[in-house]
Amino acid sequence: MSEVLVVAGEPSGDRAAAKVVARLGATSFGLVGPASVAAGAEASASVRSAALGVLDVAARAASVAVAMRAVRRAVDRRRPAVALLVNYTEFNARLLGFLRRRGVRVVWYAAPQIWAWRPGRGRPIARGVDAMAVVLPFEEALWRAHGADATYVGHPAMEVEHLDRDRARAEIGCGDGALALLPGSRPSEVRRLLPAMLEAAAGRDARVLLTTALDSETRAWARAEARGVSIVDVDARAGAPRVLAAFENAICASGTASLECAIAGVPPVVAYRVDPLAAFVARRALRTPYVALPNVVLGRRAFPELLQEDARASFMRDALARLASERPRALADCNEVQRVLGHGHAPSRAVAEMVQRWL
Repeated sequence: MSEVLVVAGEPSGDRAAAKVVARLGATSFGLVGPASVAAGAEASASVRSAALGVLDVAARAASVAVAMRAVRRAVDRRRPAVALLVNYTEFNARLLGFLRRRGVRVVWYAAPQIWAWRPGRGRPIARGVDAMAVVLPFEEALWRAHGADATYVGHPAMEVEHLDRDRARAEIGCGDGALALLPGSRPSEVRRLLPAMLEAAAGRDARVLLTTALDSETRAWARAEARGVSIVDVDARAGAPRVLAAFENAICASGTASLECAIAGVPPVVAYRVDPLAAFVARRALRTPYVALPNVVLGRRAFPELLQEDARASFMRDALARLASERPRALADCNEVQRVLGHGHAPSRAVAEMVQRWL
């Protein structure tokens, strides 16, 4: 059977890719993380922990360039029939032309968020992709309008296995009213967000859920910060979503984690900070009134968003208090997120079928 190139350079993308790799049964290789490797893929390239923000990205440019060369060399050596590109937009967009010249078919899973910023990317990316698996319902029509063969497959967060509330609480040792703190999967966001999260959680039964995608230095720092205020950290080796049902609420970084919280029935306060230059650029480039994915899905501000200077402890505490006072409404909004995304979708199966067209 022909081989498959997989490019999933971020933790959430790696977890989504792993489920597809496990279904394919084909030899897979590329720029992948530990989840895909555990599912059977071969890591042919790597890049240091994902960054966010103009200054952060500049700092890791050399690592990305090395990874790009490694991926291209691996493609020339192994001649895959098809490439599975998962999110990781800037890297994968640069790779498209090379793959097209090599005759490699391309399936892009988790499309670039052109509804949020830089819509001009849409048509050039659509021209380089053979099939696009989109993860938000409204994206299918949007990408089809740009010329892509786009299909809504469901969001990867809907495919995560969850423990029930009692088992999750027993596993992590918490009781009623516990608070989850999810500071992100990138070192820069963890260091920017965690201190304020810990301050907001003072006096509460709280747990910091740390992803294994973080480097050891950042993990050690985060654990020390949490211990310093008598808050327990949890090694989310099997994935934070697995134990989310244990919690009443969460404070989380913007991104997939906010959607995972809502799907688990845990109303989130969504917080985010980037470096000042990135914030300046984002304020002028963003085309959506919402940043938190549950709010994007619902088309309204169902859950609090605290961005930049608003991502501070006092505002987080106030937002948690509002969620507590409106709990029935917040839980109903969590259920609505699940309904909109669709309970019956198994995105990894649909994506695997797309890839198998060319194997």
